[in-house]
Amino acid sequence: MRLTMRRYQDEDDYWRIREFLRKVLLLNDRRQLSWHIARLDYWRWHAIENCQACDPVEAVTFIWETSDGLIAAVLNPEDIGQVFLQVHPNLRTLELEDELVAIAEKHLTRPGSDGKQKLWVWADAHDDLRHDVLTRRGYTCVKSPGEQEYQRRRPMSMPIPKAFHPNEPEERYEGWTWYHNVQRCPLYRRDLDIVAVASNGEFASFCTVWYDDATRTAYFEPVGTAPAHQRRGLGKAVMHEGLRRLERLGATLAFVSSYSPAAHALYASVGFTEYDSCEPWAKEF
Repeated sequence: MRLTMRRYQDEDDYWRIREFLRKVLLLNDRRQLSWHIARLDYWRWHAIENCQACDPVEAVTFIWETSDGLIAAVLNPEDIGQVFLQVHPNLRTLELEDELVAIAEKHLTRPGSDGKQKLWVWADAHDDLRHDVLTRRGYTCVKSPGEQEYQRRRPMSMPIPKAFHPNEPEERYEGWTWYHNVQRCPLYRRDLDIVAVASNGEFASFCTVWYDDATRTAYFEPVGTAPAHQRRGLGKAVMHEGLRRLERLGATLAFVSSYSPAAHALYASVGFTEYDSCEPWAKEF
């Protein structure tokens, strides 16, 4: 099938990409071989708008389409010099993957202090086709500690312990909400922005949960506990509260990703099991 590549053009493209990622997630049996739309929203409204992690979305996003205008693939960075390939599973070919990487090398590299251009292309640990393309193009898999993204998920059918006030009657059971500057994200919901507050009024722990009712999946990002309040089970508690709210919304699966041993341990304690990993492949030229 002949595909045409073009740059991202306008807001309509953003909403088309969101629907494309939803479709791809379901076709991939809800494995994150491409981004969950929560990650896309978070990237645009937080990583770009707040952190300036890379240029605006229209400057760094490329779209491949079929002759009848359906999206076949999307190429975008998450940070300068780190790119992700979002590809429709029924349209994947070695040639398409090679073209995506070639465009990334042309437009999305990061200059190093040594004058060389550097690029990381992320690939699922079991994606032999992409590994083959990257190896042929001179990439090597980065195995340094803390660099791999360990993807975890938790079926909502698992029991969820009460997070706060375990002795209170159900009708009085509620958590706290927290306002964050990513409220512009289409998936943002105030009732899924959860905070644990210490007795002195300080924010002790928090998590934001993104729920997509089209795929009935959710994504935890970010999750954090202030240093003075760590090792008290608060991170686990706010996540349990998030899960209870997702259960009431009809979610069937929740995702979270981790990079460090401490995060691995926290998410495992909440019932998230590692099911996949995504690795960066690096090249200098």
